[in-house]
Amino acid sequence: MLDGHNKRQSVTQSSAGRRKRSRKATGDAIVDAMLEIAAASKMRATAIMKSEDRFSISKCIKVLDEMQGVDQHVYFLALDLFENPNARETFISLKSERRLAWLQGKCGASSGSVVGA
Repeated sequence: MLDGHNKRQSVTQSSAGRRKRSRKATGDAIVDAMLEIAAASKMRATAIMKSEDRFSISKCIKVLDEMQGVDQHVYFLALDLFENPNARETFISLKSERRLAWLQGKCGASSGSVVGA
């Protein structure tokens, strides 16, 4: 009887140990997944910040200040235009020789609608 009792006890301890290890493995997997999510989120945030920096208002103004042939009227209308994130991205993405014509077209359309109003 004593041998049978020892066998039963060792089987019980063995299965309990497996359950504990199983819970620990599951917990470790959850922690690993959470760490991966956090790392991916941090990488995404960094990429967004770099993109925002690339198309920032200050970057657009710097490029605008370096351009030749921008009259004061177009300059100040461009500053208002730069409040639109899509306009900033377009402006920075254009080749330098096309920026002034694009600005003049945008500002001419804006000034035309203001005069018409």
